[in-house]
Amino acid sequence: IEARRGVILNIASVNGMFGIGEDAYSAAKAGLLNLTQNMAMRCGKHGIRVNAISPGTIRTPIWNERLALDPHVFDSLNAWYALGRVGEVEDVANAALFLCSSEASWITGVNLPVDGGLTAGSVRMIDDLGGG
Repeated sequence: IEARRGVILNIASVNGMFGIGEDAYSAAKAGLLNLTQNMAMRCGKHGIRVNAISPGTIRTPIWNERLALDPHVFDSLNAWYALGRVGEVEDVANAALFLCSSEASWITGVNLPVDGGLTAGSVRMIDDLGGG
């Protein structure tokens, strides 16, 4: 606060943006999005920007066990995304670098979905999860 500048970047999830199961996780991530907005309002006067990123499915090592059981696990997931693939760690890292950079100096209180178009409307995902 004394420096009168800085960035807080919260990592939320697309689950916090709309109901797609995993109730407790989704509620926690929705709360984090609300906290991001509230913190942006409180911290702005100190020159601190507060934003969030909401990733969709990201290919990380946590998927290795599922891939070992089903090498085609990403086939159905890829179909949910407008860009035809799940995200890579670099996709989230690049968004984070931008939001923390001086290029984003006038951006605060926002949530940036890094989701390959999932939250733009994935009818396939809704049908697959039994919501359609």
